[in-house]
Amino acid sequence: MQVLPHVSRPGRRAATALGVLGAALALTATTPGVANAAPQPDPHPLNVKPGQAYMGVGTRIHEGVPAEEPPRDLLAPTDGVQGIDVSNWQGGINWTSVRNAGIQFAWMKATEGTTYKDPRFNTNYPAAHAAGVIRGAYHFALPNASTGATQAAYFAANGGGWSRDNLTLPGVLDIEHNPYGAMCYGLSTTQMRTWISDFHTTYKARTSRDVVIYTTASWWNTCTGNWTGMASRSPLWVAHWTSASSPTIPSGFPTWTAWQYTSTGSVSGVSGDVDRDKFNGSRDRLLALANNT
Repeated sequence: MQVLPHVSRPGRRAATALGVLGAALALTATTPGVANAAPQPDPHPLNVKPGQAYMGVGTRIHEGVPAEEPPRDLLAPTDGVQGIDVSNWQGGINWTSVRNAGIQFAWMKATEGTTYKDPRFNTNYPAAHAAGVIRGAYHFALPNASTGATQAAYFAANGGGWSRDNLTLPGVLDIEHNPYGAMCYGLSTTQMRTWISDFHTTYKARTSRDVVIYTTASWWNTCTGNWTGMASRSPLWVAHWTSASSPTIPSGFPTWTAWQYTSTGSVSGVSGDVDRDKFNGSRDRLLALANNT
């Protein structure tokens, strides 16, 4: 189901191509919905090891951070339905504070490949739900590691499931620049199209939902060869870190459903940078995406 009428990822991981800044201290849990956390590693590492990938890391490694990305203290565009995306790198999160800050939805990392489960997912997922944040899970794809069908099944069984409870979004396939090697994971455009299609087919068979695709225009156009085959099946979550009023979207997609507009955002309840997202429509349309109505 494609929802047409706006959405993101954790704020700037303090790393740059020149080096990595010191670790940020995690929030101390003092209220319900806050995960206890020890001092955290740098939230934007560029030298990630298998399992440590997060939304946008491949883009950072291959393309760097664009000069026009909104600075950390700028929350715009704050109009419309706002969200965030997170992973283990954000450490403990106070989801009540996040919701009180106006964040209505969040996607969080659940799995990577077929061997890694994010260690904070089982805390973040129910805590976001309890705080009234419309939550969902994402899978960081490794197309060179196993088939799309195998990874979709792993994702669906380890956090990527779905239920019509008014607070659960369909799962996300995070498919982007390879943070561990060659941009397109060594696959041809034909092989990549098959991999994505197999992931979608298996995920839908397991959950009844069309998987949301998170990607960038540059990766999609290069690694799938401007493929139009998913435009009528999967909602698009596009990553384009810019202060412009709208994102550049991949070829073949008529519009975007969610937009990750910065990797250096700031939100109460999250220590350090966090990706900020915007949903392309009203809250009613967000709920329609969540409930498949």
